Amino acid sequence: MAILVVGSVAFDSIETPHGKVDHCLGGAATYFALAASYFTDVRVIAVVGEDFLPKHEAVLKARRIDTAGIERASGLTFHWTGSYAGTLSEAKTLGTDLNVFERFEPKIPEAYADSEYLFLANIDPVLQARVRSHMPTVRMVCGDTMNYWIKDHGANLAVVLRNLDVLLINDVEARMLSGETNPVRAAEKVLAMGPKSLVVKHGEFGATGFFGDRSFAGATSRPFRAPALPLAEVVDPTGAGDSFAGGFYGYIASQPELTPAVFRRAMFYGGVMGSFACERFGTERLQAVTRDEIEARFALFREISHLDSAV
Repeated sequence: MAILVVGSVAFDSIETPHGKVDHCLGGAATYFALAASYFTDVRVIAVVGEDFLPKHEAVLKARRIDTAGIERASGLTFHWTGSYAGTLSEAKTLGTDLNVFERFEPKIPEAYADSEYLFLANIDPVLQARVRSHMPTVRMVCGDTMNYWIKDHGANLAVVLRNLDVLLINDVEARMLSGETNPVRAAEKVLAMGPKSLVVKHGEFGATGFFGDRSFAGATSRPFRAPALPLAEVVDPTGAGDSFAGGFYGYIASQPELTPAVFRRAMFYGGVMGSFACERFGTERLQAVTRDEIEARFALFREISHLDSAV
């Protein structure tokens, strides 16, 4: 079951208390695709510049990720510079060079038309809605957004939200989108905007799933909380959220049907992949993790959380 992800393939320059890297491979679509590739086939639609070399594409191809949808444009690849000086809970953006990403117009290759799952990563909601309209037969659509689109592009984002099966955002974005500080009331308001289900990510404190009356789980399903795995050392949390989304959605796409039990396990697999992403700078850890390591960490989640009794 192939997932089509539309988003950014980028270079990141990152500084944390553990060191500094310059122009490492990053971007929401990159983290998502690498994490999801351990569970199912992944196709990527993005744009890169002339500085995106064969060695960079080889990182994706090594995980059998289909890169035919990555457009090559004249100019430089999207570049983000950030710092986690003093804290790893929130990055300070030092520079955002959109470069070729500023003119990104997603083009869906004909070979991608049979994709059964669609993930709309963090891009302009106008583009998200356009891609969604060109993929009317997909089985499931998940999406992400961020504070910039919530604050200044609310009307366009509202169109996207009405057509999502699952929205994945963090708790700050949930409060901003809903105008509510209470997490339950915030989730209720966000679900009323259209998403059938909502996953709110809490960083080092895990994630919570909420279900609307149009969700597969039904209106009576209670929220489900998945904890984060305690890590002895967090090197770089930059791609943790996108990796969570990749693990979550990749697991769902690997299953014959979506049930409440599958959704809950998917949240734990999301936590597994997010935890791996934090252990090295950029995508380095996601490139080298094995399925045995993934299952071992998932087993640890089951042990510390009593997952079996919850599903």
